[in-house]
Amino acid sequence: MASPDLPDERPVPGPLVPRLDGPLSLPRIVFGGGALSQHYNSEEFLASDSPIRTVQLALRYGITAFDTSAYYGPSEVILGNALQDLKDEYPRSSYQLMTKCGRYGTATFDYNPSTIRDSVKRSLERLHTDYFDVVHLHDVEFVCEEVAPRRTGIHTSALDDEKEDYGLLEGEEDKVRGEGDQKILDAFAELRKMKEEGLIKHIGITGYPLYTLLRLALLILHNPPFKPIDAILSYSNLSLQSSTFLQFAPLLLGRAQVGQLLAASPFSMGLLTDGGPPQWHPASPEILAATNRAVKECDARGGTLVDLATGYCIRHTGGAIPLVVGFSKPEEVHECVQVWREIEQNQKDDVKRTEQEEAVKNIFKEAGVLDWAWASPP
Repeated sequence: MASPDLPDERPVPGPLVPRLDGPLSLPRIVFGGGALSQHYNSEEFLASDSPIRTVQLALRYGITAFDTSAYYGPSEVILGNALQDLKDEYPRSSYQLMTKCGRYGTATFDYNPSTIRDSVKRSLERLHTDYFDVVHLHDVEFVCEEVAPRRTGIHTSALDDEKEDYGLLEGEEDKVRGEGDQKILDAFAELRKMKEEGLIKHIGITGYPLYTLLRLALLILHNPPFKPIDAILSYSNLSLQSSTFLQFAPLLLGRAQVGQLLAASPFSMGLLTDGGPPQWHPASPEILAATNRAVKECDARGGTLVDLATGYCIRHTGGAIPLVVGFSKPEEVHECVQVWREIEQNQKDDVKRTEQEEAVKNIFKEAGVLDWAWASPP
């Protein structure tokens, strides 16, 4: 049974979140299922009716795509049960499901083709569906060969002066640099088989380092059967602290011919929030200190860092890149849609918001951490 129709589950009247033009026809905002896990919430909270109320409200606002993972603990089960309870109002054909495979713990990865297949089948059962709209290989940088001159810092030089050091030199796109790269190709080939079988509509990869995602997208494109990746999801690379996603996007779409890009985690895994990130967050002390100053700056201007971070990402993803936002509570859905509507109504004329964004970005710049990436793997 679905939960009672409580007041906070009714959308505020106004425009609904639209679907974007593109090969996947995803909505402007995608529900990030990572929030429905112990990574961000307690077991007691996850056992409450908040998840189903949050899912229901999101659907009513037009947020009709969900991103989850086998790695997110109970997320697939919680989301699957919520959608099952809501099936009379929202049948399977009314929403899209994306999940990930290959990562099963903090340091547990298994890209063996048989494990990939078993993982996808298990996820199908958990989410009460017979197909996925998208399945990604999860956090590929932990499995592939590491090709980079450094792990931390600003990596945009991978697009020009340091192409060779990052394995992005023209003419070397098909180069398999070791066992890790071969594991990626073999796992992706298994996803391709499942796509041919009708279990998956689109296949892709996810990760944090954009230079790695670009190298692997080129590797897959330039090896048999010489077909591009359908989708790539990267997180924490389109935010007030780092917007390097925007610099890599043209090459991912052009040179690597990726069908659809998705930008996840506008709050950078809880970093850009008033309450601060969880203890496991990989941000450096310098980034954390700058974020604390950013929170105070927003407060002094009568706003919140969450609101500002949401608006920044919505404006910069434009009409082509879906933004994956983690939701735990109905009020978070309301707040996100409110910001989206505000951005849509004002377009690019919101001088106050733009000034606040620049003030926060300057805080990160003065601290020397604007566009600074942490190490992944650590």
